This record gives sequence, C-alpha cells and structure tokens, in this order.
Amino acid sequence: MTASRLQQALADKAHVWGGWITGPTFAGPDEFARAGYDYVGFDIQHGYLDDADVAQILRRIEHTPIATAVRVPSAAPAPIGRVLDAGADAIIVAMVDHPEQAAEAVAATRYAPEGIRSFGPLRASLGADPAALAARVSVFAMIETGAGLDAVADICAVPGLAGVYVGPADLAISLGAPVIKATSNGRVREAVVRVQQAAASAGIVAGIHAGDGMTGKDLAALGFQLITLAPESGALRRGAIAHLAEAQGRE
Repeated sequence: MTASRLQQALADKAHVWGGWITGPTFAGPDEFARAGYDYVGFDIQHGYLDDADVAQILRRIEHTPIATAVRVPSAAPAPIGRVLDAGADAIIVAMVDHPEQAAEAVAATRYAPEGIRSFGPLRASLGADPAALAARVSVFAMIETGAGLDAVADICAVPGLAGVYVGPADLAISLGAPVIKATSNGRVREAVVRVQQAAASAGIVAGIHAGDGMTGKDLAALGFQLITLAPESGALRRGAIAHLAEAQGRE
C-alpha cells in the first residue's frame, strides 16, 4: 500500500506548503517538488483539467516525492472515485455550505457500509484492501461562503473530515469585501480566524489558499497548517520576471 504523503507531512510538520496546478503538466509537480514544496493541488473546479486528466497525471507522477490533492466542484462520487483510484492523497470539495454536504464528500471516499465509493484502484502500488484505501484519503471541505461560515462548527464536527480549507476570494465576495488581498480586509480576516479556531476546536486541519509567500507566512502565523502558496502560472511568471530583470541589469 502506498502511504499518504499528505498525512505524513501533516503529522510531521507545523506547516505544510503547497503549489497549485491548473493545466495539464507533468513538469509542474516535479518543479514544485524540487523547490521543497510538500504538496500540489490539482484544480478541476477552475482549472483546465477534468478528473480523467488528473487521474492520468497522478499515475505518471507516482514516484515524484510530493503529496497530491484534488479540488473538486462538488461531492459527486464518480470524479472523486476516479482521482482516488489514481492515487490522490486528498480531495478538497468546493463550496461546502452545510454539514450534510461535507458528509456526502466523506461518503464518496469510503466503501460500503460506511460510504458509497465504488471499488476500482488504478495503481498496483495502492493495493486492494478497501479499509486501507479509504484510510489513506483525506477529505477537506471548503469554507468560502457566508452560509459555510455560519455552519463552520457543524461542518468541522462531521465524522471522517480531515479538515477545512478556506477559499478567501469567494469568501470575500460573499462578505461584500474586495477580492484582491482578501485576507488583509478586516471582515475577511475575522472570518478566516473564525474558521481556523473552529478547526482547532474540532481537532482537524485548517487549510487555506494564500496565493503568495508573504500571505502564506501571515496565515501560518494565524494557525493555518495546510497552505497553498502559488499556482504554477504565478511561479513561472515570478521566475520569468526575475530572469528578465537580471538579464537587463535591473533590480
């Protein structure tokens, strides 16, 4: 059985740093791994990927030393099952407003009688033990709406949930706050702290989308453990700007 690299990292480290993949790439996870990141998230909600694309990438990067998570737009069991069968360590379910939705997401990762996942591992290294396959999966519910914020304590109490994950941009929109640098806005920051405290009280992981290193440092100081720093496009752009500035003799 291939162990969950994400569960290992969360058990060993105070802060687990992630990159974000929005398009079909094998180089992206490799380069994030080379840079020392702990995990990459694959986005099939907003990215140029679907669950079948991600399943193929996951099989190709099986031996890349980095943990993997997949953001899915809902708790629909078929796409969740497909990426888990390909070896994803975690799923991050978008727009969770109620504990019932979080429970549906957990059920999609568990086999009967605990859940509704269909058996079909795609990687030999995963083994064939249903209990072990289910146990290696971490489920995160995204808190990114006013409704989700109001229900955060009940969501955090859902059995089998590994953690909650804040989407600051949608949360800001829901609260009537600016999207840019959302976590520096007073209302959004208060909401973010509320989510972190609810997770801590429930004994589960608090995760968040930061978008850059300085914001990630700030959110780590607030108690978040699972922090996504940059998408592959942002990392490429930052590196490209630095190379061009060096070549042109600019600071």
